[in-house]
Amino acid sequence: MKRVLIKNNMIKAIFSLAVFSIIIIGISMYFVYDQTWIGPAYIGVAILGMITLNIFGIKIKQVYPDIMFGIVDNGVLIFTAVIGGRFAGVAGAVLGGAAGNTITDALGGIIEGKIAQKLRYNKVVEERTPMSTMMGKMIGCLLGAGFGLIVIWVISFLFGSFILG
Repeated sequence: MKRVLIKNNMIKAIFSLAVFSIIIIGISMYFVYDQTWIGPAYIGVAILGMITLNIFGIKIKQVYPDIMFGIVDNGVLIFTAVIGGRFAGVAGAVLGGAAGNTITDALGGIIEGKIAQKLRYNKVVEERTPMSTMMGKMIGCLLGAGFGLIVIWVISFLFGSFILG
């Protein structure tokens, strides 16, 4: 019986990932040249992810470490990619993204581990499954990217394209 539950959870996770991947790619393609709305659009998809968690009976508190990991991961990564792109074009954006991803994964891991440790200390059940971990990290990444892109848009609006391209 337990093996069936594990398999069903994996199938739900893969199906949800496929659906959200299509949504994220579609929104990214639609808003690629619209700095004003891409950040809020990502935040909107993150909210859709939170609704999906609720539908599957997963509490936000259970995936809070994963969400914080994603926020740190993509929140900082956005800046390293944009700054790299500003100074060295596409290659700079790729290298800035790769370097930024390495650093932010490590930093996000520290934060995720600390929060998970604190939740266990406070007796909060945080049973990780493929579905909960995937959705938590995805929601966090969308929130981090969304807020990061909004900050970049505000900086560009206030200071012009000189700062971030």
